[in-house]
Amino acid sequence: MPQRSLITLSLALILSFPAVALAELKVGYVDLQRALLEVQEGREAKKRLQVQLDAKQKDLDREQEALRKEKEVLDKQASMMSEETRNQRQIDLQKKLFELAQRWEKGKLEMAQMERTELQAIFQKMDPIIAQIAEREGLTMVFEKTDSGIVYAPQSLDLTNELVRLYNDRSKSSPKPKDKPAKPDAPKADAPKADAPKK
Repeated sequence: MPQRSLITLSLALILSFPAVALAELKVGYVDLQRALLEVQEGREAKKRLQVQLDAKQKDLDREQEALRKEKEVLDKQASMMSEETRNQRQIDLQKKLFELAQRWEKGKLEMAQMERTELQAIFQKMDPIIAQIAEREGLTMVFEKTDSGIVYAPQSLDLTNELVRLYNDRSKSSPKPKDKPAKPDAPKADAPKADAPKK
């Protein structure tokens, strides 16, 4: 069942609760997209992805410019070519354009996959933190702001700032892999002394 349908069903179930149950119901929400942009790890991931995207765009622009110049040369020289040569050059140019378009599409898919992988890892780390906040505050449910279709909710129910704070605190306190200590240099053997010249 799609996530939005599950959320709609959950809201419908909430509305069907008896008044006593609703009085005990406590909910909150988080804005995961905002949290992603505010946690340090998310900003670093976005920056890495942007650097790679810019590099790919630069390569594409360079290849496009080379093909544009090749077409200009072909257009200028076309009248001096035989029909067979002109047709072959045009076919070769179209082939290069098609291959460039294919590489660009492949690059976009690779970048999208990298982004999903990077962001999914961060979202997975957020899940237990959200659960921790919910348990601490005695919340029955926590919704995601974007996917839940929330039109209005009081600011007091927004847990995003606390999520960001706890996530960054955990990231700072998590032990980072340390470089292995360099092994002490083995004691150097004394260089062999040359025999004193015999008289």
